[in-house]
Amino acid sequence: MARRRGGRRLLVPEAEQGMRRFMADVMQKQGYAVDPNQPDQVKYEVARSMGIPLNAEDNGQLTTESAGKIGGKIGGTMVREMIKLAQQQLSQGKPGR
Repeated sequence: MARRRGGRRLLVPEAEQGMRRFMADVMQKQGYAVDPNQPDQVKYEVARSMGIPLNAEDNGQLTTESAGKIGGKIGGTMVREMIKLAQQQLSQGKPGR
């Protein structure tokens, strides 16, 4: 299987800043120290809290399972929060944007 390079691209590139801000807000609510200017750095704190040795240089020793645990913790939390926000908007009769 070919390895993907770089991060995922949003369908609407203009949404990048808003998504990064959303990630910082969600992870702060979970108790993680997040720099709003660098929300991607939260992955290191999440990994540390899970006992997974993630570093900025080389993570060749990291198993797919460990990497998935880190990403799942962040992404899963964001998805749950998005669903909660959508449900609140629907219950208040607010249309989506």
